[in-house]
Amino acid sequence: MDKYLIRKLRIQDSSPVQDSSPVQDSSSSSKRIRVDFNLENLPSDPGLRQKISSYHPNNHDEIRRYYLAKGPCQPVHDYPISHFSGKSHKDEVFCFYCYLFGQGVGKQGGGDTFVTKGFKLWNQLAKLESHVGGVNSAHNHAVKKSEDLLKEKQHIQSVLVKQSNQDKLDYMVQLNAIVDCIRFLLCRGLAFRGHDESQGSSAKGNFLELLQFLGDHNESINEVLQRVPKNCKLTHFDIQKDIVNAIARETSKVIIKDLDNGFFSILVDKSRDILVKEQMSLVLRYANKKGIIIEWFLGVVYVASTIALSLKNAIECLLCEHNLSLSNLRGQGYDGASNMQSDINGLKTLILKENNSAFYVHRFAYQLQLTLVAVAKNHINIAEFFYVVSNLVTVVGGSCKRRDALRDAQFAKIREDLENGVRRSGQSLNQETNLKRPGDTRWGSYHGTILNLILMFSAVVDVLEIIEEDGLFDQKVEARSIMSNDLFLELQGVSELSEKLVSTRKYETYPLVHLLVKLALTFPVAIATVERSFSAMKYVKNELRNQMGDR
Repeated sequence: MDKYLIRKLRIQDSSPVQDSSPVQDSSSSSKRIRVDFNLENLPSDPGLRQKISSYHPNNHDEIRRYYLAKGPCQPVHDYPISHFSGKSHKDEVFCFYCYLFGQGVGKQGGGDTFVTKGFKLWNQLAKLESHVGGVNSAHNHAVKKSEDLLKEKQHIQSVLVKQSNQDKLDYMVQLNAIVDCIRFLLCRGLAFRGHDESQGSSAKGNFLELLQFLGDHNESINEVLQRVPKNCKLTHFDIQKDIVNAIARETSKVIIKDLDNGFFSILVDKSRDILVKEQMSLVLRYANKKGIIIEWFLGVVYVASTIALSLKNAIECLLCEHNLSLSNLRGQGYDGASNMQSDINGLKTLILKENNSAFYVHRFAYQLQLTLVAVAKNHINIAEFFYVVSNLVTVVGGSCKRRDALRDAQFAKIREDLENGVRRSGQSLNQETNLKRPGDTRWGSYHGTILNLILMFSAVVDVLEIIEEDGLFDQKVEARSIMSNDLFLELQGVSELSEKLVSTRKYETYPLVHLLVKLALTFPVAIATVERSFSAMKYVKNELRNQMGDR
């Protein structure tokens, strides 16, 4: 570096530095010693004062106000200019304002002579006027700063940050209205923004429309929204996102506080969103302070890979984000996928290696559903029954025209029963229903299908007769095959099937069939909380809002 740069010699002051001095000059030391102070003990004599720069920067203005309020130290001497303070025990003068606000400007206006050394050349009084100088001199700038310091409320900085109490109240009213609108939209999974959010647009979006609706029905809110500045409407989508994130964080804090560093279990599942991206959902299960079992949704996380190691890393990151540790984990609940429950490199095994107390439990409701399906498929009578039910739902509900015919037939049947006194009328009775298609992994779907079939059995038979007479060739064949089945010729409902099994003692021959019918009539299959997050995700992230982020 010596080839390109010339070293600057450090010039040291030849005069000895006294140890008793509390301040070291910048030329003798690169470190500045901060001086502690007490306003009552600050010296008035300018010859004994420490430099303003020797105090902590946060205390500079406080010290300056103290000296300005006290005024310059002026012993009884005949000095030509009043704003020069005199040194009481020497025939020297110092500049009061340059001491308070003097900045390093070289030798302009006498340099440090009027600040630290003191002026005593009384045979050259013209230098006093030279020190004062013109309008833009360092001395006059120091005088102006002193005057401004005593009028702090008139500074531009004070004007910018000054807000009246009414402004603050208006801001809080506006912010509360916006937060209420955001909470409403979040609770119902509705979109915020519209196609055109301009003032005269009719498609501003749910957020702006709801805020305007709230203002139209609340006079105080409407007044605030009308007089609020255009640069402080708090309706920008970035502000909306910030408030949503704040609500999510506060909700998570409440959940973690309720957990109170206790033991918990996790329920994890994964599914694809509308953009065919794998999303992992995590639910916490724990017992609160009252001993009540609680299940809270904690978050949905995008996972680039569905291998067990990637899922484990995603779970750890989500738990660490909420200050939760795997050491307090006591249970794992997953589905039957190999990457979840494998004993070699599955997710449950990786977590058990770190915490052997995190026991894995296959979801019981899922097991029960698969068990029922497996039992049904291994017995010909039950398998035939559900095969006919599935075929019936396909034939009767295969088109909108058939569904309308089924609805009309059911309505006519209900009206006839009401006129004949067979049915009771009242609140929540005789509601419109429809046939649901059963599925092996859709919990409770078989039960719901059978219940609806029992309620609509007469209407279903009427629709089958209509299809057999007026339908196309393939439709007629399907309807006739179903109508010709002995099961539907004699059976008037699943409840009658249960009675006939008992009356004919067939339940002894087919005990599992009887058990299945009893379960279908009495017990609905439980659902898992973790599945609800994906249902909500389909409302929030759909084909119209497919560009939303993963978090």
